[in-house]
Amino acid sequence: MLTFIIRRLLISIPLLLGITVITFFLINLAPGGQATLPGVEMNPGLSPIVQEMIAKQFHFDKPLHVQYLLTMRDMFTGRLVSFKDNQSAILKVLDRLPATLALGLMTFIISFSGSLPLGIYASQHRGRWQDRLVSVASFGLISLPAFWVAYMLILFLVRFWHVPVIGTHTFGVEFSSPFTALVDFTWHVFLPALTLSLSLVAIQSRYIRASMVEAMNEDYIRTARAKGLPESKVAYKHALRNSLRPIITYIGYLLPEFLGGAVIIEQIFGYPGMGRLTFQALLERDMPIIMVSLTISSILVVLGNLIADVLYAVVDPRVRLG
Repeated sequence: MLTFIIRRLLISIPLLLGITVITFFLINLAPGGQATLPGVEMNPGLSPIVQEMIAKQFHFDKPLHVQYLLTMRDMFTGRLVSFKDNQSAILKVLDRLPATLALGLMTFIISFSGSLPLGIYASQHRGRWQDRLVSVASFGLISLPAFWVAYMLILFLVRFWHVPVIGTHTFGVEFSSPFTALVDFTWHVFLPALTLSLSLVAIQSRYIRASMVEAMNEDYIRTARAKGLPESKVAYKHALRNSLRPIITYIGYLLPEFLGGAVIIEQIFGYPGMGRLTFQALLERDMPIIMVSLTISSILVVLGNLIADVLYAVVDPRVRLG
């Protein structure tokens, strides 16, 4: 297992290197990329001396391949700064990372807690009205736009319950203990996570149902039934373990999906995540922030796929990591 993890991490190094190269050159070759000095379009009256200073600061006076090497050095040493406020780009992105991971973890917990029982229940009542009801509910959840759900949730909670829903904490409130602050933070993370998880519950429940139906027809399930085991034990102990493989496969794609799909939800809830920061950087053409965000997102994707591979071997003894 350890050898596999080390080998996968070593293989990931050239992969991440290639991603950073492609990202950097795409940013530079795009219209209005880094070839345009930051601040010049907003303030065309900048003197040539100031423009020369800016070009030297961001290495625009160097060949493109030298720019890449210097940008990578500055990024990982914290010297690459945002065009907007001259703050360290990597520190700004890492400051948003905990909120993004908290949102992703909460979304996964909610979606898994909802999809697992629904998928098992539908598979145990395959072809009956219960199965059809779960299918209709799943298609209904998939068809609901996430931004509409977010607005309806905010309107309902603010109008009838008068509870705070924006940001990661209640503004203007002094918390008496770390526990109350944690409860407040959990509440603010729960709302956007609930919005994001509705469609995931529908999708994952269909995966689990299909996988459970397939597993229940396997030979080892017939053997377990022949031994006289209760149906609940056959389903939850023997069939469920192999049915989790589609969910494990999905784990590798959850982190990038949260970064990309949560942008609108983060905007609506005022949630300070990486997706919102990257979206604002795109609007402001803050290329250092975009570069750092995409690099960290790539690292998260690689780690997510590594975790999925390891979990495969945990739930399925037939898989050997070698």
